[in-house]
Amino acid sequence: MEKNKITGSEALLCALIAEGVECVFGYPGGQAIPIYDMLYDYRDKLRHVLVRHEQGATHAAQGYARVSGKVGVALVTSGPGATNTITGIADAMLDSTPMVVITGQVPSSLLGTDAFQEVDVIGITLPITKWAYQVRHAEDIAWAVSRAFYIASTGRPGPVVLDIAKDAQVGMVDYSYTPVDFIRSYQPWPDINRERIEKAAELINRAERPFALVGQGVILSGAEKELKRFLEKADIPAGSTMLGLSAMPSGYRLNKGMLGMHGNIGPNRKTNECDVLIAIGMRFAERVTGDLKTYAKQAKIIHLDVDNSEIDKNVKVDVKVLGDAKVSLREITKLLEPAKHEKWITSFAPDEEEEYEKVVKKEAYPEGDTYLRMGEIVRKVSEATGNRATLVTDVGQNQMMSVRYFKYSRTRSVVTSGGLGTMGFGLPASIGAKIGAPDRTICLFTGDGGLQMTLQELGTVMQEKLDIKIILLNNNYLGMVRQWQELFFNERYSYTEMENPDFVSIAKAFRIGAREIRKREELDDAIKEMLDYRGAYILVAHVENSGKVYPMVPAGGSITEMLY
Repeated sequence: MEKNKITGSEALLCALIAEGVECVFGYPGGQAIPIYDMLYDYRDKLRHVLVRHEQGATHAAQGYARVSGKVGVALVTSGPGATNTITGIADAMLDSTPMVVITGQVPSSLLGTDAFQEVDVIGITLPITKWAYQVRHAEDIAWAVSRAFYIASTGRPGPVVLDIAKDAQVGMVDYSYTPVDFIRSYQPWPDINRERIEKAAELINRAERPFALVGQGVILSGAEKELKRFLEKADIPAGSTMLGLSAMPSGYRLNKGMLGMHGNIGPNRKTNECDVLIAIGMRFAERVTGDLKTYAKQAKIIHLDVDNSEIDKNVKVDVKVLGDAKVSLREITKLLEPAKHEKWITSFAPDEEEEYEKVVKKEAYPEGDTYLRMGEIVRKVSEATGNRATLVTDVGQNQMMSVRYFKYSRTRSVVTSGGLGTMGFGLPASIGAKIGAPDRTICLFTGDGGLQMTLQELGTVMQEKLDIKIILLNNNYLGMVRQWQELFFNERYSYTEMENPDFVSIAKAFRIGAREIRKREELDDAIKEMLDYRGAYILVAHVENSGKVYPMVPAGGSITEMLY
């Protein structure tokens, strides 16, 4: 690109555009004013979404990244602006979400002087980022942006922070942009080890009861087709982590449901019955494994992952396949012998029937109760969208019920906070999801607790005129904490009951459509009204305040010891 003299702020915007950025989520402030001033001249080239809190900017960037597969971008000022992004950065790190957070910083001459709104952004964010870098000179901005996007989006994705001093923003620079495609100290795509591929294929070919665990790594690598070919050639049933749910359509014959603490009975039990366990792009988190002393001890374990630090970290494996899931699956599949495991796959049926009778029938298809159930609301909303909507959730009972009873027909259809479990994630994430996938119906399921943590983002929904369908499952409690208090703390409901505001009035104040329902006979009409409404809509559904999410594996228990 031909060089020309521009300010560091303009160089930043040009670099973002060169990286294909179309939308930035942000909130202006003193140490980012030069960047915002230049944004005024770039309004036709870069969309800026004004959030109402910097945490909202990061969650919106996450939602955008999760549905689009692109890098989400957040832009904030120094000091409290920067520290308000910490939760979102940590969330993105644990859930492998590609994101670049740009923070303004005091002039480099004032660094270390405790200047107004100065904070050590790099020191704070280093443990929760793939890379954090402070830019003190205008000539380093384009280089830093190129490096940041490469690191954020390659290998195991994650967040990157660029802290840009104010003098770098206003300094003049001969701008040119060179995309980074190699960093000597960083190898995002490990070389495939042929011997390990062959060992994995050999184990699978000999297996009588193979079982696959599908994680978000399949989605992040775009390996959905490779996964299907792999499963079908060897006739392998599969379960999903929460973040990996939409890697397979819900109705797919080899998809046996969700793993983990609130997962399905079959996948959890079969983990401890299979003879070969194939983990693909997942990290064996404790919410999936339960007690490691009793986890899959009978099985030979194969682990496919792009991040070497995740292999053998929690679960010791027999075959370690390091590499991108798309490549690893393709290479293993070439060596597989076509197989049929009809008896093994059929053995999931009794578990499915047991779960239907003991849990699903009561939660998703209730009869005779006078109160609404979370599960039935989720099921009916999903069905009303033809199971083609994108699900966004907050955290808590609303999250677990949503991922259990929502159905998926295409990939990147689940946006939720997995590793960090961030209450307040849902509303801003739904903003990013709608902007990242404007053609999709976005259904946000949230609880009364989580919604009130980032309620101010309804102002962003209003200003951007976003068509988001918000289903508030209102039980006047911090429901998941209440469930634990009932089951494990002798029903001592310490500070979990909530006195809530009039959410319909709040919606109207933000010029958002709304309706409140309490009876089952109102549900179908209310869902239709919500989906037909042009624009954002909040459906406030009053549900049983003592409801619980089942099945449930008690914390630290074996995954086969489930409460119903």
